[in-house]
Amino acid sequence: MITAAALAALATACAVGSWRFTTARWTSRAPRLAIILWQSLGVTWGLATTGAILAYAVQPYGSGVLSGLLAFAHGETPAQAWDPLHVLALIAGLTALTVLVVVLLTAGVQALRARRRHRMLLTLISRDDPGVPGVRVLAHPSAAAYCVPGLRSQVVVSEGALKLLSEDELAAVLAHEAAHVRERHDLVLLPFAALRRALPWSKVVADAQAQVELLIEMAADDRARRYCSPRRLATALLRFGTAGAMPTPHGMMGLGAHNVMARVDRLIKPGPELAASVRYGFITLSVTLLTSAPFLWVIQL
Repeated sequence: MITAAALAALATACAVGSWRFTTARWTSRAPRLAIILWQSLGVTWGLATTGAILAYAVQPYGSGVLSGLLAFAHGETPAQAWDPLHVLALIAGLTALTVLVVVLLTAGVQALRARRRHRMLLTLISRDDPGVPGVRVLAHPSAAAYCVPGLRSQVVVSEGALKLLSEDELAAVLAHEAAHVRERHDLVLLPFAALRRALPWSKVVADAQAQVELLIEMAADDRARRYCSPRRLATALLRFGTAGAMPTPHGMMGLGAHNVMARVDRLIKPGPELAASVRYGFITLSVTLLTSAPFLWVIQL
């Protein structure tokens, strides 16, 4: 009973922390650190929520969550008789855990299929251009710039984008897309998109996904400005924001046309970096979150 209460308290703390985190102002100063903390909150919330239900369900075995589930799977006789509440909790916990896993796998498979179809489409409607080596040029008049993530990643720009951007702005945009590819931001976003699919009614989940999407764009901006002028990237964002850019295809990572002014402001007038003590504090919190739920699954309180 103590384990179930501890996991329930941890799940509640993660939910409240996620709600408070959506209004935090420091995240734009350290987007990568904020992404790590979001991931920690999401993973811990999922494990703690299902673990709390399952911890109550396996109480008749008088053991921890994991050992109780293994005993149930092996058909062992519990020390106490099952009652309807424990049976319902077992069904609910296993169902919730299965849904989370299946939704995550389904989202991953759908993203892979979308990218494979898009690569086939690009062979028909895009071309190589000596002016932008290694980049596929899409035959489309609207402005577009995105990458196709994966083992065979590709960066794509449209003919409209080539006409819209100067040479320096184009270099900045390509550096931004290359950052998405290198840092595998598609994998960062996948669990949040899957959780949104599992809980479409949750405002906290919707806000979390929106925040992570913005943080990913900011992280790509930060990496891109190592190789280009931040002002050129800012002007490219403004051009895309006012030109009615083509929507990024499903499953791809684009330049991002949302929250343009927030990104432009931090590119032109970057804020001070977080103090080292604050960074280490958030890293410690992330590690603590990631280890606490699995620890409570294993031990018996």
